[in-house]
Amino acid sequence: MRYKSILLLGAPGSGKGTQGKILGSIPGFYHSATGDIFRSLDLQSEMGRVFWEYAGKGQLVPDELTIKLWKQYVKQVELINQFHPHGEILVLDGIPRNLKQAELLEDAIDVVKVIHLVCSDVSKMVERLRRRALKENRFDDASDEVIRQRLEIYERETRPVLGFYPPERIVRIEATQSIIRVLSQLIDILVPLKEEHDREQTAPGADRLEDEPAHARD
Repeated sequence: MRYKSILLLGAPGSGKGTQGKILGSIPGFYHSATGDIFRSLDLQSEMGRVFWEYAGKGQLVPDELTIKLWKQYVKQVELINQFHPHGEILVLDGIPRNLKQAELLEDAIDVVKVIHLVCSDVSKMVERLRRRALKENRFDDASDEVIRQRLEIYERETRPVLGFYPPERIVRIEATQSIIRVLSQLIDILVPLKEEHDREQTAPGADRLEDEPAHARD
């Protein structure tokens, strides 16, 4: 089964985490953030120990391990009835992080829309990152050098993910607007998607939800 999904993509400071949490509180949507998944790991478990081998050295977790952890997590929350794929759409925040992850996820998610949170004023993004770092007492992250590196990594690794999906599925929203204005535009986009998803679930044969990955249908 491939989960119906919406991707939130945007540079650090674009507000995708904030919007993802809000959307996750709306019936019919389930927010999945990679950072939350890593933080929920039991460090005494096998996967937790492997994760800590990398995180403890300040290294990025390899893509294959990241996707394996994500798939296990989503299956777990489905089994304990926290996530209901027949009635809910996944809102993904922080994953896929790069093109390889997008490819590894192709057999697990059916991406119906990509929300690209665009920040036309970089100075506003930088200011958001500074405020967040100070609020969370992460003073090192408030430095201009760290912020510049994060933005460069996004441009080099994550932004190319936009090219993995068909252009007609990508919607641009200006992220420097107020939180409620961005949310309002998101709702306008997502309501029709949710209504279509609900119709599919009530249609004859709706219990057959196993869609093939896009590349398998070519």
